[in-house]
Amino acid sequence: MRPRVPTSPDGTAEVVRLRLDIAYEGTEFAGWAVQAGQRTVAGVLDEALTTVFRTPVRLFAAGRTDTGVHATGQVAHVDVPDSALRHAYSRTRRDGEPEFLALTRRLARFLPSDVRVLRVRRTVADFDARFSALRRHYAYRLSTAPYGVLPADARYITAWSRPLDVDAMNEASGKLVGLHDFAAFCRHREGATTIRDLQRLDWVRDGDLVTAHVSADAFCWSMVRSLVGAILAVGEHRRDVAWCADLLNAERRSSDFTAAPARGLTLVGVDYPPDDQLGARTLITRDLRTRQ
Repeated sequence: MRPRVPTSPDGTAEVVRLRLDIAYEGTEFAGWAVQAGQRTVAGVLDEALTTVFRTPVRLFAAGRTDTGVHATGQVAHVDVPDSALRHAYSRTRRDGEPEFLALTRRLARFLPSDVRVLRVRRTVADFDARFSALRRHYAYRLSTAPYGVLPADARYITAWSRPLDVDAMNEASGKLVGLHDFAAFCRHREGATTIRDLQRLDWVRDGDLVTAHVSADAFCWSMVRSLVGAILAVGEHRRDVAWCADLLNAERRSSDFTAAPARGLTLVGVDYPPDDQLGARTLITRDLRTRQ
């Protein structure tokens, strides 16, 4: 079967689908998604790409990160009219040079210093940065140093002045891994499912640095920071190890804990299946889940 050829929304023009690997420092952004009157990652990128291609384009991301959250491994896709792409980048590449190296360099000149497009590549029509993803990976970093956080790291690591029992935190985290309804850890959105497959949640201490590694097929709104906030209560011995698992019985966002600050959270990677499995993965992801 021939691969799909992407077309513009009105079906009149053939477009090229591009995959972008993106990094950003989220402190000065009001999250990923475009918002009127707000500086957002998608807004800045859409503007730069529209300028470069001289035609309106829109990015779609693997994860719509919240205000203040960073990324080193964000993935997005964009459809660009073939004519605009050929007009902007019609020169012959040097031997061995990546196809869109010139575009990457040009975007570096147009974008502010707190967002970078690391790589641009041509992809297939079935690739959807959000719905084709198998899983997302996040890291959350805290410092328990008595002085807090080194100034160079202050935007990326949360200072935590109280001692943490990492063994207890790992024990509590293990009880949350699997396919569950995480309603207690998600901000409510009408009609949105809170059932997720949490595939990894563990903690590592390296001196004063404590890092959580969190992976799931998808995350609902505020889920990672809520998981971290709840487990920190266990790490401080304010709650017992079984308490987090009991929260899985809740039908709404719990008020028994506070979500961890955004500054410690970074989207570090997104996994995708091979190209010939992308369409099937998208169908699975779009299908509203029910508890199994």
